[in-house]
Amino acid sequence: MTPITSAAILGAGSLGTALAKLLSPKLESILLVSIDQSCADGINRDHRNPKYLTDISLDVNVRATTDHREALAMPLVIIAVPTVGVRSEAEKLASLGLPVETALVSCSKGIERETGERMSQILREVFPHNPIGILTGPNHAEEIARGLVTCAVVASENPQLAEALQELFTLPRFRVYTSDDVAGVELGGAVKNVYAIAAGMAHGLGLGDNAVAALVTRALAEMTRLGTALGGRSETFAGLSGVGDLIVTCFSEHSRNHRVGLALGKGQTLEEAMASLGMVAEGVPNTLSIHEAARKAGVRTPIIDAMYAILYQNKPAADAMRELLARDPRPENS
Repeated sequence: MTPITSAAILGAGSLGTALAKLLSPKLESILLVSIDQSCADGINRDHRNPKYLTDISLDVNVRATTDHREALAMPLVIIAVPTVGVRSEAEKLASLGLPVETALVSCSKGIERETGERMSQILREVFPHNPIGILTGPNHAEEIARGLVTCAVVASENPQLAEALQELFTLPRFRVYTSDDVAGVELGGAVKNVYAIAAGMAHGLGLGDNAVAALVTRALAEMTRLGTALGGRSETFAGLSGVGDLIVTCFSEHSRNHRVGLALGKGQTLEEAMASLGMVAEGVPNTLSIHEAARKAGVRTPIIDAMYAILYQNKPAADAMRELLARDPRPENS
């Protein structure tokens, strides 16, 4: 595979901005594709995103646009939009005639509700012949943009693409591993969002560190049980895209999902919690799609079920937590 010298990033939110900052030393040019003209104008004028990570200075080789056609000239397109927008973004690129040799990398973490498909499955459906990869792991945009030490996983069924992406993304403070378990790394990144809301809720309810530690540990067991049933390998969930992403999302102050759960635990409604956040918390729609996927697969998922009841059936958070604790005792490894 030829060396990657330029890239387009779909999505000029926190993650897209952070990735532009990260990759600017490695690439000749980076194109941020935004849906907001004022955001694009601000980036081009001030070399800062006026809406996300506003204190981060972007290098001169980063340019923004609202025209998807400009992305067609890039050998790599990185998709950093909310999961609900991945299909529409992909279809837009396809309608414009994206070349078949263009590599696509998804950074979006979730499952599409209508189809139950992972993001790479959506991309493969729209682009049958393009190389496709996934970038995931415990990767909060705020810390990537500040140059703090981060590890990530690149997954692809195409080993040449995985190696090329590993080379591209590897920097002194950003270490990248490869995997061929695309299903496993995507499922870990999607499911952990639900558990992060649960962990935040437990904090908000004042249940204590012991309870939160137990919740997250049982979440990992549940994630592994569901993830392997849906096609992932068990060892993947013990890695960066599984337990690594679970830990950072359940405990970090940067976690949008944790912050939503914290607000719910303190008595706010879901609408109030989402309004105060002002950004997308993927765990909210993911709870719906992942709950449906778990039911179709016939997998036991008591934590996901409790979160579904809280978010979509108006069950009080405290009642749901009490019911989790009141379940019949079981062997730990069952």
